[in-house]
Amino acid sequence: MTGTEDAGAPAPAPGGRAAQLERTGLRPGWTTGACATAAATAAYTALLTGRFPDPVTITLPRGETPAFALATEELRPAEGRAAAGVVKDAGDDPDVTHGALVRATVRLLPPGSGVVFRAGPGVGTVTRPGLPLAVGEPAVNPVPRRMMGDHIAEVAARHGGSGDVEIELSVDHGEEIARSTWNPRLGILGGLSILGTTGVVVPYSCSAWIDSIRRGIDVARAAGRTHVAGCTGSTSERTAVAEHGLPEDALLDMGDFAGAVLKYLRRHPVPRLTIAGGFAKLSKLAAGHLDLHSGRSRVDKGFLADLARRGGADEELAAAVAGANTGLEALQRCAARGVPLGDLVAEAARGTALGVLRGEPVTVDVLCIDRAGRVVGRAAPAGPSRARSPEH
Repeated sequence: MTGTEDAGAPAPAPGGRAAQLERTGLRPGWTTGACATAAATAAYTALLTGRFPDPVTITLPRGETPAFALATEELRPAEGRAAAGVVKDAGDDPDVTHGALVRATVRLLPPGSGVVFRAGPGVGTVTRPGLPLAVGEPAVNPVPRRMMGDHIAEVAARHGGSGDVEIELSVDHGEEIARSTWNPRLGILGGLSILGTTGVVVPYSCSAWIDSIRRGIDVARAAGRTHVAGCTGSTSERTAVAEHGLPEDALLDMGDFAGAVLKYLRRHPVPRLTIAGGFAKLSKLAAGHLDLHSGRSRVDKGFLADLARRGGADEELAAAVAGANTGLEALQRCAARGVPLGDLVAEAARGTALGVLRGEPVTVDVLCIDRAGRVVGRAAPAGPSRARSPEH
């Protein structure tokens, strides 16, 4: 995943983003795109005026005007170059880029050159098609590019510059940090991406994970993949690879976000989808839940008991399933009596998936696994279906 930066968060609830976050008790933070914009704005201002604004205030896409303290400053007017750095504060979000030093080096260019972006140390370069940037471009997403361009233009208008500059962005230790993100799988090599659509990191919004799922599908489609796998974790991913021999760029780190995979595939179909995950998580999908996180959905033992009955369980076994402590216990009890609860869960999960896909040309199969990666239930490829999507 790419950290949990806001890369497409929903609009704030009534009362505004600040009120929404105040109710959660969590402190918001700033995206790498906002930090890069602040650093670039400070550096260009110093080039034109001889002084760095510190703190430097920028305007975000939704109108917020945060101020950023500068961590580094370097002014070389004779070389037409200035650089500034901002330490990223992700607030209370568990973002892998929290505390990273985002640097912008701004160089003057001849009039008419516009704003040109370069990837410095720790910022990745796009090497595969399917992303919103061309192959060979620095991994600076469209909204941060626009933010920086707008702020460069404002500084130029205020202080008599042409607005023609090269902005080289870098992140200290960015290449190392990027190994914990989706970037290598997406074909973004050499470091991190400069991200954000609002400039604000919403704690635990998980919007960047969902955005990474979407970009993973885009990359798979651009590579001509006809079969992708949405996996809840590394164990299920290994099982999917062993079953189907899929290449890395066909693997989607779905995590708990089954709905994100299915809804994006509904708009951008791939001919075949394998859903692979632990039995308990996929039992939630089978019951109609699209968010499989333990804090937002639970294993429904009553639902499992009903499935067991359909598979031939008597009332004694059904009652034992309903009263089981865990989904695994329910599975084991059924296995001991020859009731294929794993297959029944896989088939029901496939039915939920086909319902969300709403008849789009995507064939779905499902693999339920245990913690050791053994397949404990499967549903053969089927679809499309016009089944109604669950309301989740």
